[in-house]
Amino acid sequence: MNATIDIREAAAEEIRFAFATFSLGTVLVAASDTGVAAILMGDGRPALTRELTSAFPDARAVVDETGLEHTTAKVVDFLEAPHRGLDLLLDIRGNGLEQAVWQALRDIPSGETITYGQIAKALPLPATAQEVGAACAANVLAVAIPCHRVVKADGSLSGYRWGVQRKRKLINREALI
Repeated sequence: MNATIDIREAAAEEIRFAFATFSLGTVLVAASDTGVAAILMGDGRPALTRELTSAFPDARAVVDETGLEHTTAKVVDFLEAPHRGLDLLLDIRGNGLEQAVWQALRDIPSGETITYGQIAKALPLPATAQEVGAACAANVLAVAIPCHRVVKADGSLSGYRWGVQRKRKLINREALI
């Protein structure tokens, strides 16, 4: 008897992931063959797992706590002290505008903030503050792509994929260094 193989399933990319706790909740760290593909913050594993599968709908998500133990520890250290940097390869996926916004965000020094409009004006391609906000919302690499450093034109905090309270704490933590 011949077994049939679903080619789509066999060809699906594998995204391995693991969890850890840190001072602002739970973190899910996911890796592809290229590097860290997602750093998601939240309050519980089920919601973070759903967020991961939503971000990578064509991938096969596989729990790998042991295989990612070292990577997860490095991410937690980074989340606790972002000014030290993250010495891991990142698998950054996005369209052209998202990539440009995310690079601009990565250029913001720890402890500083910038407005959505300022980023839009500085990009090498035309964009609005709203488009910058949409790119921030699409980011799945928390703190590694520091969307938390972006504020409204009046300096106040606005939405953040992982909660405004986390955003405030991250900004305050970086300001103390």
